[in-house]
Amino acid sequence: MEVNIGDVAALLDGRLEGDQGISLTGFAGIEDASSGQLTFLANPAYEPQLYTTCASAVLVSDTLQLSGSLQPGTALIRVDDPYAAMAKLMQTFAPSLEEHPAQGAIDSSAVVHSEARIEAGVTIGALCHIGAGATIGSGCVIESGAIVGRDVRIGSGCRIGPRCVLGTDTVVGNDCILQAGAILGADGFGFAPTDAGYEKVPQLGNVILGDACEIGAGTTIDRATLGSTVLGHGVKLDNLIQVAHNVRIGDHTVIAAQTGIAGSTEIGSRCMIGGQVGINGHIRIADGSKIAAKSGVTASILEPGQVLQGNPARPIREHQKTQVALRSIIREFNNKNA
Repeated sequence: MEVNIGDVAALLDGRLEGDQGISLTGFAGIEDASSGQLTFLANPAYEPQLYTTCASAVLVSDTLQLSGSLQPGTALIRVDDPYAAMAKLMQTFAPSLEEHPAQGAIDSSAVVHSEARIEAGVTIGALCHIGAGATIGSGCVIESGAIVGRDVRIGSGCRIGPRCVLGTDTVVGNDCILQAGAILGADGFGFAPTDAGYEKVPQLGNVILGDACEIGAGTTIDRATLGSTVLGHGVKLDNLIQVAHNVRIGDHTVIAAQTGIAGSTEIGSRCMIGGQVGINGHIRIADGSKIAAKSGVTASILEPGQVLQGNPARPIREHQKTQVALRSIIREFNNKNA
């Protein structure tokens, strides 16, 4: 990467303040950046570092008012959203960290069933297995050791990471990314209690992903008992998440690591769910809900746009008041018994 700062500002529809002749050669965090590098300031808590960074360029908000002096040689590019702008630049200029075979190459060790349909420009890495009836859209990259099961359908422009498993009948939309070891379409956890123990309930459904989804490393999405487990367009799941059978997740919802979602729950669109959240089965979570980390959602959330915390999860202000009252009670109890 070597690009003129003015070209960067133009690409972002940003406003440049500083030397227009600066050449940028890479990216760095605001603490570690040096001459020639570009960084960003999105969190106001880090503003003091804006005045000490040695970066040649910093993406900042249009509305930021400086409270100090920049280092000599540091220019600003003002944009609506510095975080989104940085993401756009990294997508445009940063080299991929993955090593892929040449585009359109199929490694000699890969096993591709004669009844699979592989469209133009698909790359298939070493030791992959592509099952009968599978369809892989144009421009996809299937990395080493991935297993694409029978009758799986993958749209165009997807990247399936190393050692991913896509079970029978799984459907993946266009431009999706599955990180290493993600598993889509394993059996849901279905067992009927009997006098002799637990009888397995066959899981006959599938998993469907919309377009532009990203599934984190080690995340598992179970096939439905009947019907489909469905993730809408633009859903982003972090690492080590469990999505049980028949769950439905709305468009553009994001979920952080180690969250578990029990069966047949419906999560709305544009929700934000923190890490290690536990979500009960057969409930509904309204559009735009925000659930703080380590919360437990035990009942439906029907009012959209709420921020919730605690176990059981409830509106965050209510939870915080309860915590303050509880600490006061404990303090009084300790004082009386000292």
